[in-house]
Amino acid sequence: MQTSPAHVAHHNDREIETLEEFDATVSARGTLTGFRVQAVDLTDRTKELLASDTAGAVFLGCPMRENAAAKIRADGALVFPPLPGVPFDPYRGHLYTPDELFGSLDKGYEATPDAVAYDWFQRTRADGDIYASMLRSIHDDAVSDALDELLRSARVVGVMGGHAIARGTEAYGGAARLGRALARAGFTVATGGGPGAMEAANLGAYAAPYRDGMLDEACELLGKAPSFVPSVTDWARAAFEVRERWPKGNASVGIPTWFYGHEPPNAFASHIAKYFANATREDGLLARSNAGVVFLPGAAGTVQEIFDNTTPNYYESRGEPTPMVLVDRAHWTQRLPAWPLLQALARDRPMESRIALVDRIEEAPEALDRLSRVNET
Repeated sequence: MQTSPAHVAHHNDREIETLEEFDATVSARGTLTGFRVQAVDLTDRTKELLASDTAGAVFLGCPMRENAAAKIRADGALVFPPLPGVPFDPYRGHLYTPDELFGSLDKGYEATPDAVAYDWFQRTRADGDIYASMLRSIHDDAVSDALDELLRSARVVGVMGGHAIARGTEAYGGAARLGRALARAGFTVATGGGPGAMEAANLGAYAAPYRDGMLDEACELLGKAPSFVPSVTDWARAAFEVRERWPKGNASVGIPTWFYGHEPPNAFASHIAKYFANATREDGLLARSNAGVVFLPGAAGTVQEIFDNTTPNYYESRGEPTPMVLVDRAHWTQRLPAWPLLQALARDRPMESRIALVDRIEEAPEALDRLSRVNET
């Protein structure tokens, strides 16, 4: 997956999401008519705003001088000003990074933007304020827009699995090796962005450019803080120690939610699409896994994801069914028998040749490849 600005900038050509894009547009066109300027600090661009035609433009959360705002309103532009007292930018033009969400971690997790946003969510969700719910919806829509821009033309494989898998366990190591194998095969790894199997798969993708031994060493370092309970701070710091030791990791995507506030995002997903609405997040993660999904052993959340993914494959509502690989025969046939139901649903339908059950996590990449080749014939 490319991480260059060129890759990330494949958005609607009427959208301006950085100061560089703003300057280039004004220089080349001399007008901002009809453009959407999204979360760009224009405080030092008063001269350009006063000199440009902005009729029909929309400015979403752009700080600017009052005289510039008055002029562009008079032109007929719509100005949605930045919102004081809200601990996130609902108009943001790009996905989050681990460094952004875990800023101020040195003061403890409670001081980070991630934790502060969750506290705001808890307070506003309890009082049912329509203003707050509108801001959450705008934010989530902006995140979806940024995610689509990032993943355009990428081959995305989703890795689903439980949050409870501890660092240092064989299950964690297996999920990490799976993420590494997928990344080395040219896929963009996408997970639910949280701890456990999700973190492991993002870690594996991160480790893809390094020699094989690096992943074992990283897992050993992380094992010092095996879970985000009792201390998210210690858990997150261990991840940043790994990133500092091996700073040139491969990119991957995490799609977590503040709905599960007790689950922090993991620091190995380079791009984090964090949502307030869990339903939007779940559907968005699965819908964007266009090259298939691997389901590791999990509980209720993973079962939900299996059948959230099954429905569009069954009805072919997103086109050709995409591959689904379930890992751990005993888990999915005995403990939580999702596989027999999935088989029954798939029988005599195109999706029947796109599902597989494997015993071991090491078999998942080959199964995914086999199902993908069926998809192409």
